[in-house]
Amino acid sequence: MSAERGQATVELAALLPLVAVIALAAYALLAGLSAGEQAGVAAEAGAIALLQDRDPAAAARAALPEAARRRAAVTVAGRRVTVAVRPRVPLVARLLRTRVSAHAGPEPAP
Repeated sequence: MSAERGQATVELAALLPLVAVIALAAYALLAGLSAGEQAGVAAEAGAIALLQDRDPAAAARAALPEAARRRAAVTVAGRRVTVAVRPRVPLVARLLRTRVSAHAGPEPAP
């Protein structure tokens, strides 16, 4: 019986890094989905502003949350608005080069 003392502590210590990696991966996935949704809403706002003869880039930036505005790139080409947002993931933010983009406007001709 004395040989089993501390076994739960050892197992917990061995599993904690795995749990941390899984939690970080889940957070990164959710951050990517959130960035995609933000980019889609902003691109749609820019396209609506374009139809109303307003500045589409300013409207797209205004539709983004304050924290996402610094990480966003808005491009207007003709009647097409593209918004790219970088997901915010802690601990690996400097290593992450991925951007999520969304387009709004007429489809390009094939």
